[in-house]
Amino acid sequence: MGNNLLTEIKNKAAQRLKTIVLPESHDERALKAAAILTSQKIASVITLGNEEKILNDAKKLNIDLSGVKIIDPLKSELFDPFANTYFELRKKKGITLEQAKETLKRDLFFGAMMVRENIVDGSVAGSTASTADVMRAGIQCVGMADGISIVSSFFLMVFPEKTYTFTDCGVVPDPNAEQLADIAISAADNHKKLTGENPITAMLSFSTKGSAQHESVDKVIEATKIAKAKRPDLKIDGELQFDAAIVESVGKKKAPGSDVAGHANVLVFPDLNAGNIGYKIAQRLGGCEAVGPVIQGLKKPYFDLSRGCSAEDIVNTAAIAALMC
Repeated sequence: MGNNLLTEIKNKAAQRLKTIVLPESHDERALKAAAILTSQKIASVITLGNEEKILNDAKKLNIDLSGVKIIDPLKSELFDPFANTYFELRKKKGITLEQAKETLKRDLFFGAMMVRENIVDGSVAGSTASTADVMRAGIQCVGMADGISIVSSFFLMVFPEKTYTFTDCGVVPDPNAEQLADIAISAADNHKKLTGENPITAMLSFSTKGSAQHESVDKVIEATKIAKAKRPDLKIDGELQFDAAIVESVGKKKAPGSDVAGHANVLVFPDLNAGNIGYKIAQRLGGCEAVGPVIQGLKKPYFDLSRGCSAEDIVNTAAIAALMC
């Protein structure tokens, strides 16, 4: 079923044919992904670096880069305008124009500026760079989505009978109430973009509607209020225990009158301990396919990869980026 969902995402991406930059041309997996995305017409691809070296590398690896556009940041007419823009963005932090130029020589930052300036629709990187480096470039260059205070992540959790969105299982250790509300809003919007389903969002806790009292429960209650006030168009409710959120009979008993209890497809964990443990239990014991983590909260798709990713993982992430534009 996971493969069916990913096939559907790729097919939808192909209908849109967005442009995605894969900055890490020095990585064989990125080159393979560029070739697959292009040959299957899932996305138009740009990669960054010295054209001669990239083409030689591809030839040695027997990778056909026909149709993949290669931009050398150092020779590009975009370099100076990007450096000037980055300098303007960061000069209050004490950065000089020379330092801005040095930073823009790095593929991650040049790629992030391409996203910012609408040269491309999204970026997928991190097969060789650390998450911290990828996120730094994204936050500094792409910037935060309007009205959202935090960069977070989500997983699509694909079971045979249903697909859920779990958030945040990968980035924010202990969000405050406002941040938790923004994580919920981001995840609800992305669930709709990727699955086509209307999001029904449960704010999870070890308490349901006052069954327990604790400051960590108070945080979830406050986050629910904030999220509802910011986005009254979304179905969001909490605090709900996991079973009350997804099992209709339990939801009716524990939270009668809730239009979320028993029907949730977006599950918002109160902190990273709960989220990370929860998704791994579902994946390893529940046998579901976990697609992600997918970064959310930036103005445009600027996605991080695991350094252990495969070329196919890069293809899937690029397809998701194309749908989230």
